[in-house]
Amino acid sequence: MQVPQDGEDLSHQPWYHGTLSRQAEALLLQDGDFLVRTSGSRGDHPVISCRWQGSALHFEVFRVALRPRPGRPEALFQLEDERFTSMPALVHSYVTGQRPLSQATGAVASRPVVRQRPLRRSFSEDTLMGNPARAESFRARKWSNSQPADLDHTGQATEAHSGPGACTTPESALLRMGSDPVLPNVPAPLGTVADSLRASDGQLHAKAPTKPPRTPSLMLPDAPGLPSTYCELVPRVPSAQGTHPGHSCSEPEAPWWEAEEEEEEEDRCFARPQGEVSFCPPGNPSSLLGPQNRPLDPKVLHVLRGLFLEHHADSTALHLLLVDCQAAGLLGVTKAQQAAMGVRSGLELLSLPHGHRLRLELLERLETLELAGALAVLGCTGPLEERAAALRGLVELALALRPGAAGDLAGLAAVMGALLLPQVSRLECTWRQLRQRHTEAALAFEQELKPLMRALDEGSGPSEPGEVALPHVAPAVRLLEGEDLEGPLEESGERLLRTLQGARQMVRNAPKFRLAAARRLQGFRPNPELREALTTGFLQRLLWGSRGARAPRADRLQKFQRVLSILSQCLEPGH
Repeated sequence: MQVPQDGEDLSHQPWYHGTLSRQAEALLLQDGDFLVRTSGSRGDHPVISCRWQGSALHFEVFRVALRPRPGRPEALFQLEDERFTSMPALVHSYVTGQRPLSQATGAVASRPVVRQRPLRRSFSEDTLMGNPARAESFRARKWSNSQPADLDHTGQATEAHSGPGACTTPESALLRMGSDPVLPNVPAPLGTVADSLRASDGQLHAKAPTKPPRTPSLMLPDAPGLPSTYCELVPRVPSAQGTHPGHSCSEPEAPWWEAEEEEEEEDRCFARPQGEVSFCPPGNPSSLLGPQNRPLDPKVLHVLRGLFLEHHADSTALHLLLVDCQAAGLLGVTKAQQAAMGVRSGLELLSLPHGHRLRLELLERLETLELAGALAVLGCTGPLEERAAALRGLVELALALRPGAAGDLAGLAAVMGALLLPQVSRLECTWRQLRQRHTEAALAFEQELKPLMRALDEGSGPSEPGEVALPHVAPAVRLLEGEDLEGPLEESGERLLRTLQGARQMVRNAPKFRLAAARRLQGFRPNPELREALTTGFLQRLLWGSRGARAPRADRLQKFQRVLSILSQCLEPGH
């Protein structure tokens, strides 16, 4: 086997297969077989696919972008704890050291699956893998030709020689900006195009070509066979006769959570509310659950376990932030919803009398996420290390949600609530295993996360927009719904004042929180299945089944608390 070395180009590695979907599973025949691929459904992050114990497992490698500085890489690649400067360095470390790709699965990659076909590279793929040199060299080179007119004819050559029945749609086209030379419409290897345009570099022309406009002219070719999601951007050269008429097409539309950042604040004026608004509509079709499902379906739990193992904690935190912001009405609020509730966001609505339905939905979401997190630990009936790894995963997710990271304090409260449930905190052997095998996570939980959560519950924790994207709404929501504040009676008055003051600040800073959340999610492309698995409606059906999810909230919570208590006693009886 050829062992990858640090700094080698990813395309030279025989185990890298480029863009590949889950059809990669058919290439993994024996335990230890592995390959590296790029999956568009994972936000273009590299994925290590490995067969272990008869199952094909997929591990997302998280790409951590760095600020560009001389002498250091543009990004780091992280699988679990350690970060590497390149994908070959990461694979080299795990393969030569026979280290498990994840502690939870114990999967070891030992035999690479060599690709059989030539690798087709793209500019985006070069940039993704931390090798921008090849992507930039094609455009950064100074091109010229001995005939100035050649620049004008370059973009029209294919049209002049193509017949009426020929297809004019190129396989790939590059958008020309500024004074870059016109790129040919005929698809060709990068080296061939670069050599053909190089000609006589540095030669001064007697007459400079006409400088193209700063804004390129775009034309969408007639290509009915192409997917509707994409459109080809074909550079057109201005001519004396004018441009040929064609269909115009803008760049693919950005996700709605990115459009939130560009939305300008309108003049605020009072609007009379028209009624209650819900941001968690029931009855959405599910790609993971059928129309009717039983509670805690083993097949669905197995799929979810693999889904969460594929994603790093930072990626899961961004998925949770997106779903939490939508459930709280911070992002994705339509004009009709704003007109119905009389305010612009759910953070403002939950403080008003007609925000009763939203407050109940937020409490339901918090409690459902807590139970689902506890089930992730108590449902591990295998070795002790499996439960300790589940604890560690929840701690890492909480760290990824804390202020300064994803800044999702609503999600942080749910994850910490799961870790602090009596059924989980009583597992002495499991927590001891966590301290022995994952000491760093155990210290972070005791010394950082628990004091932080205590301060947030008391109303004295971080709450500034920017550091926080979605504030901790649970204390204010519980207070407005008539629940008593926790803590000593002699401190209840001071705590009440802090909670009310925090609610006022939250409402006042709602536009800033919306902007901070949109910036956190800039460029983020979620996995549809993981995004669905974190919604309130999906978790309700998973825990209680399609019929049980319609039962009263108090009855459902009491019933599942008993289920968790039974699971906890079975795992560690007598403690």
